[in-house]
Amino acid sequence: MKAQPLDVRTVTALVTAATAAPSLHNTQPWHFRWHSDGRVLELRADLDRSLPRTDPDHRALHLGCGAALFNLRVAAAHSGLHAPALLLPDPSDPYLLATVRLADTGPPDRDLARLRPALDRRHTSRHPFEDRPVPADVQEALRDAAAREGAQLLFPGAWHMEALLDQVRDAEGRDALDPARSEDLRQWTRMGAEASDDAVDGVPEHAFGPRLRSGRAPVRDFAGRRHLPGRPAAAFETTPNLALLGTGHDRPADWLRAGQALERVLLLATLNGLATALSSHALEQRDLRELARDPGSGMGFVHMVLRLGYGPPGTASPRRPVREVLDLL
Repeated sequence: MKAQPLDVRTVTALVTAATAAPSLHNTQPWHFRWHSDGRVLELRADLDRSLPRTDPDHRALHLGCGAALFNLRVAAAHSGLHAPALLLPDPSDPYLLATVRLADTGPPDRDLARLRPALDRRHTSRHPFEDRPVPADVQEALRDAAAREGAQLLFPGAWHMEALLDQVRDAEGRDALDPARSEDLRQWTRMGAEASDDAVDGVPEHAFGPRLRSGRAPVRDFAGRRHLPGRPAAAFETTPNLALLGTGHDRPADWLRAGQALERVLLLATLNGLATALSSHALEQRDLRELARDPGSGMGFVHMVLRLGYGPPGTASPRRPVREVLDLL
């Protein structure tokens, strides 16, 4: 594909694509700066959108920003642009997460460009999936996708999955005993008047999905104990298809790589007809997160649990206007 000129319209389109990325509670914790003289886009963390109780070390913030960075790379490649990214380029500025130099010289990444149709189709699905496994060849493709971004994707065996589900129940029990643990979630859910068409962030009630009537899928209930009139209950899968995404180390650069790997996996899964959901509930507390890994797998640190399957693709959550997340310098 012929490269597009790097005018404001093109840069705005690239950042719009980047912001379609998932983030914990849809906080959208990113900000971009375009330096036209050097043709460089900066990706910065927006600490006003951090989650002090759920994500005190900003690991999830980095994961979300890494996913946005990957979307930017996909959109750039689809536009015929070469877009190498440099992670954490300034040690004195830890919240300058990455710089991307956009060039119309050099070959764009065709494998990235092929993922572009999934950007608009990927949504978190909090609905029941069919009780059937993900084919082995698709699992292998998803593992390879994670590896290409410097991460590891593991499909747990039976004992490991049982342990993960136990950890989710443990996290839910802790939340019930200490309501302050759920304050971040309450702040970022949009119910009633807050769920209007004017909402630009958070998780709106139309994206909550049905209540869990039966089944063992690790689906977080964003309504909590709040009553949502007319919300149905449903039977979820009894044998969920779960996958763990992790890295060998646990530093900010690893979190950014994991975020890019996560989005690469999600987009490829979408192209393969899978619905996807993210489950971080059991990873938001240090002791439970340490228990999530399989000691025999070589995965040092787990960053996300993915739920994959065949079912409704989910509903789009709101996004902030690009003018709020992009500075043109």
